[in-house]
Amino acid sequence: MILEMKVPSPGESITEVEIAEWLVEDGDYVEKDQAIAEVDSDKATLELPAEASGTITLKAEEGDAVAVGQVVCLIDTSASKPEGSEATAKEEKKVEVAPKKEEAKPIESKTYATGTASPAAKKILDEKGINPSEVKGTGKDGRITKDDAVNAVPSMGTPSGGNRSTSRSKMSMLRRKVAERLVEAKNTTAMLTTFNEVDMSPIFELRKQYKEDFKAKHGVSLGFMSFFTLAIVRALKMYPAVNSMIDGKEMITYDFCDISIAVSGPKGLMVPVIRNAENLTFRGVESEVKRLAIRARDGQITVDEMTGGTFTISNGGVFGSMLSTPIINPPQSGILGMHNIVERPVAIDGKVEIRPIMYVALSYDHRIIDGKESVGFLVAVKEALENPAELLMDNNPKKALEM
Repeated sequence: MILEMKVPSPGESITEVEIAEWLVEDGDYVEKDQAIAEVDSDKATLELPAEASGTITLKAEEGDAVAVGQVVCLIDTSASKPEGSEATAKEEKKVEVAPKKEEAKPIESKTYATGTASPAAKKILDEKGINPSEVKGTGKDGRITKDDAVNAVPSMGTPSGGNRSTSRSKMSMLRRKVAERLVEAKNTTAMLTTFNEVDMSPIFELRKQYKEDFKAKHGVSLGFMSFFTLAIVRALKMYPAVNSMIDGKEMITYDFCDISIAVSGPKGLMVPVIRNAENLTFRGVESEVKRLAIRARDGQITVDEMTGGTFTISNGGVFGSMLSTPIINPPQSGILGMHNIVERPVAIDGKVEIRPIMYVALSYDHRIIDGKESVGFLVAVKEALENPAELLMDNNPKKALEM
C-alpha cells in the first residue's frame, strides 16, 4: 500500500511552507512518527513526522515551496524493514562516457540588438544601478534577458589583489517574512522612539541577596527579564493606549498583557509570547522565559506560541548594544528595547557616584500613542525598575519571590 504524505497546516492563515531539510534520503526505511523533514513557514520551523512505517520516496526537493495539502513524499507501507547491515547493497555499474567532440563555436556577430535590455531586464538593472553596457546578454543576438539582469552583480571597483570571492544562499521563508514585516512596520506606522536611562543598582542588590535561594527553590535564575516584564505590565495598566492596536478605523485596547519576547533563534528572529503576564509572579515569568527560550533555540517552538502578543520586549543588551531604536512588531503599537548595563558616573544628591546604568528605548506608533503617553509609560517603567521593592513587590521581596 502506498501512502501519500501531504503537508499539514502549521497554523491559521499559513498556505505555503518550504522544505528546509530532508532528514532522510530517497529509498530509506522510516518508522512511524520519525522526523523525516524540517519545513519552514513564515512563522516557525516545524518537523514533519512520518505517518506510517515503510520505504520513503521523496517528491519534493530541499528549498521547494509547497502548498499546504500538497504531496511531498510517498511511503510504501508494504515494504519490510531491512535487517541491520545484512541488507544487500546495490552495486553501481560504471558507465564509461565517450569524450565529447569539441563543437565549433559559432562566430559572434554583433547586431543592433546586442547589449539591448528587455523592459523587464532594464527595470531590474535600473534598480541595481547597473549600466546595460556592463552586462553580457545571453539572449538572441546578445540581448540582455531578465535572467541576465537578475544574475548581474554591481561593479565593486578595480580589484587590487587578494581574495574577491562571493557566495549566495537562499534566505529561509522565516527570514523573508521577518524582512517583509520590518519593512511593513516602517512603511505603515508613524513610528517614533523615546529614550531614558535606568539605575539598575536596586535590582542588583535584590538579585545579590536572593538569587541563590531563588534558584535553589524554584530551579530558575532570578534574571532581569522578570523585573522588566512586571514593570511593563504595571505601566501598561497605567497607559492602556500603549496596549492597543489599530484595526481599520478603530482602536482595540486589551485588558490583558500578552508580552512578546524577541529572541534570536537558529533560523532567525523569533518572538514567542508570555500569555497573561499580569497574572504571573517573578517565578512564573522566569520559568516561562526559560521554557520559551529553550524551545526557540532547539527549533521546537510552535506557531501558536508565537501568535498574538500585545507588547514586545527586545533585549539587544545581551549582544552588547549600548543604544538602539527597536522596530515595532506589527500590529502591536509599542516595543521596549533593553541594552547593555555599563557603570557610568551619575549625580546623586549633588555628588558624583558610579552606578550600573542601562539605556532603554520605547518605539511607539504615534497614530494612537501621544508623546505624553509614551514618555509617561517609559518613566513608569523606569520608576518601577529603580524602586522594585515598593512598586513591584509591595515592600515584601520574600513574599513576591515566593521564598
